[in-house]
Amino acid sequence: MAGSTQELERFVHAALERGQSRQAIEEVLTQAGWAPEQVHPALAAYADSAFPIPVPRPRPYLSAREAFIYLVIFTTLYLSAFHLGSLLFNLIDRAYPDTIQTVEYFRLGPDLRWSMASVIIAFPVFLLLSWRNERALTKQPVKRQSAVRRWLTYLTLFIAAVALICDFTTLVDRFLGGELTMRFVLKVIVAAVLAIVAFAYYLRDLRRDEVEP
Repeated sequence: MAGSTQELERFVHAALERGQSRQAIEEVLTQAGWAPEQVHPALAAYADSAFPIPVPRPRPYLSAREAFIYLVIFTTLYLSAFHLGSLLFNLIDRAYPDTIQTVEYFRLGPDLRWSMASVIIAFPVFLLLSWRNERALTKQPVKRQSAVRRWLTYLTLFIAAVALICDFTTLVDRFLGGELTMRFVLKVIVAAVLAIVAFAYYLRDLRRDEVEP
């Protein structure tokens, strides 16, 4: 794979050096069987400049600080989503208790307290780091190609997709078994909304990477 990428980059460099347009290069590579997601990064590796030889753009590099920031961002995202869901589940249980279950409405149990504390701490950290990181990406768009960022983003999309599939599978199973209750339906909606919001946000972020070199 690395050899193919280097071969593609050498071809793009040679074609640009001979004065070929980017559109012509993209068309000939597409006709040769290269996928757009391979061609676009190879072309984006060189600045659109009138200089007589191709001008390379700065390459993304992996730093310990970058890995730390992204790991904290996505970890606080997972904690926030999980405990927000748990908090809402607890509130739904209190609003629609089992007939054989006694619920103390005004007493915060350990699970509810822990979920509230986790959301209160983790979510602001996620928002702050995401905001600071977005500012850094705006100043240096090349950082959007970070391998750590892309891997964690796709991992988040995977988790959100699996959560949605499991959520709706459980809903259909309960429906076919005639076991649907208002409490269960509300929990399904909460889980679906959390997964859809995360999936839509990061999918949009990846699509923005495709149009921004």
